[in-house]
Amino acid sequence: MITSRRWLLRTTTALAAMSAALAPAASPASAATALTVQTQPTLRRAFPEPPPAEIARNELGDLNVEAPHSMTGYSRAKFPHWAKQYGACDTREVVLQRDGQNVVQDDKCRAVQGTWHSEYDGRALTAASQVDVDHMVPLAAGWRAGADRWDNARRKQFANDLDHSQLIAVSAASNRSKGDQTPDLWKPPLRSYWCTYSRAWIEVKYVYQLNATEAEKTALREMLDTCTER
Repeated sequence: MITSRRWLLRTTTALAAMSAALAPAASPASAATALTVQTQPTLRRAFPEPPPAEIARNELGDLNVEAPHSMTGYSRAKFPHWAKQYGACDTREVVLQRDGQNVVQDDKCRAVQGTWHSEYDGRALTAASQVDVDHMVPLAAGWRAGADRWDNARRKQFANDLDHSQLIAVSAASNRSKGDQTPDLWKPPLRSYWCTYSRAWIEVKYVYQLNATEAEKTALREMLDTCTER
């Protein structure tokens, strides 16, 4: 539990820093600024690694069990997503650059060239149009788990979180297959990714103090068991 508390302290600090980072940024001095995503010192260069399995198990045990909340009043607009990070670059474009290889962006920060590997289904993607940026815990799933009680600022933070394992570039096909389903209803087709997926899902729910169902917890425990497979 000491290790888990230290992780919570670190993630809480990161959330505070991220909230400040989401404040409107000044416009770039020139179009070239939008072409240098990889040089931004405050941005990650890889998908944030979730806690190891032993910590994830403790955090999973701490998640509050509650029936899903009603979808009444839900709208994706209540989770302001793809916020500007700097210049013309929004959260989606930052993730596309972070998770891709040899990504080239135009003066509006749009990915016009690059390759991506979809961790969910193993597909190799050669155009940004084939890629979706997935919310590990979908916005609608977050709403049902307690985000319906948040204000829009908190929901914006959740929808644009680059510091935790909430955003990942994957194939559009796998993202749309997943929809807003929880792990008891949908798992990545690649079993080899279940360990990372379950740890990431748990981290997001734990950091944001979202609820889980018993069925969801059971599925996550089963997925965590794959972390010992070789």
